[in-house]
Amino acid sequence: MNIDTRQINLKQEASRAAMNFITPYILENNNFLIGVGTGSTVDFFIDELSCFSCSIAGAVASSDRTKSKLSSCGIKVIELNSIDHLPFYVDGADEIDESFCMIKGGGGALTREKIVSSVADKFICIVDESKLVNRLGSFPLPIEVIPMAVNSISRRLTLLGGKVVLRDGFITDNGNVIIDVHNLYIQDQLSLEKEINNFPGVVTNGLFAINRADILILAADEGVQLIHRY
Repeated sequence: MNIDTRQINLKQEASRAAMNFITPYILENNNFLIGVGTGSTVDFFIDELSCFSCSIAGAVASSDRTKSKLSSCGIKVIELNSIDHLPFYVDGADEIDESFCMIKGGGGALTREKIVSSVADKFICIVDESKLVNRLGSFPLPIEVIPMAVNSISRRLTLLGGKVVLRDGFITDNGNVIIDVHNLYIQDQLSLEKEINNFPGVVTNGLFAINRADILILAADEGVQLIHRY
């Protein structure tokens, strides 16, 4: 089995496990709503969720890509402003550590992912074992930035020790740009998330420490683990 096939299989297994966890809640709630993230692993989860398209009230999407995928699978898309909260938000991660802090935003949807996840009772992170790390930072930290602030923010990030790369030709669903920061030594995830978010012109950064995952579904060759943070 080649690496690509193996990773696809692991993503599918993680998605099925998430669906198995959520299914009892769907069956006992006629108005079940769910928040859905963005990315290749989440695409597999949406495929699983589509089997219940007639049993759920709808889903809140974290990106235009996810909105299109949900609609194509027959799942009603609900606007976040029309609801008060969600029982679950399901998403992947580019990295996650043992404290369930994450780096997200490889697909550029980090801002909407943070917004949707913030109104969910439980954040379920679905990943394959390659995403579990001892310390965050090997994956470049994405930061959504208002275009006029790119240079000023880049200078600040360089002072933090990062190598700054503007994501070429990429515009977010919000009309902004993404800066990817390489080589950051992330020791205090919470403090760094707050510090970068306070830079004028930053919309948000891809550290999810303030609103970290509550449940980790980790797929490995040996099987799938469902791990609660508490």
